[in-house]
Amino acid sequence: MSEHSVSAGELVTLAREAEAEIEEKRSRFIAGAVPVSDESEARAYIDARRKKHYAAKHHVFAYMISEGSVVRYSDDGEPQGTGGIPVLNVLRSSGATDFCVVVTRYFGGILLGTGGLSRAYAAAARAAVDLAGFAVYRDYSVYEVSVSYPDYRKLSLALQKAGALEDGSEFGECVRMTCSVLSGDAQRFERLVTDVTNGKALCVFMNKEKRRAEN
Repeated sequence: MSEHSVSAGELVTLAREAEAEIEEKRSRFIAGAVPVSDESEARAYIDARRKKHYAAKHHVFAYMISEGSVVRYSDDGEPQGTGGIPVLNVLRSSGATDFCVVVTRYFGGILLGTGGLSRAYAAAARAAVDLAGFAVYRDYSVYEVSVSYPDYRKLSLALQKAGALEDGSEFGECVRMTCSVLSGDAQRFERLVTDVTNGKALCVFMNKEKRRAEN
């Protein structure tokens, strides 16, 4: 697992949900990892893991949410600092955010000691995160552009060359284009629409959204 560098307007999180298991001196450590968008999703995932592994005593977890810079972790009855912090360190070292990891332990009858517990919890968490992989999401600004038919072809071609996306178009008295562009290029996009149509197009900002970057 390598640390990811994040550019402005980007969010790196897990690509998918994953589960991994390791065994240490007959104790089983089963780690689940999942991308989440808010704290309620993280809590729901923790509850689901508890229910799935109801016979286990310890469900150590950590999660990080970018909105509000939320960071939570728990040793869930293990000696202080032997579970939650090691799992949280795995999350932090990934360079990603907006995901939750829960590590469930089934005791195998042999004490691991504090160092052994910390290493095992971290190893299980790391295995699940590696299996899940990472996805990059970028901020896009979405616009509705109303343009005349004569200007439509010119504008469509210019936007394509500039890297803007034409998400769809409606053809009526004029052409209504739904376009999206990386938010960092929004002002350049607005100038391009004005220049290509000599200021005749109506360009209205609609909203921002995150989209998964293509590999």
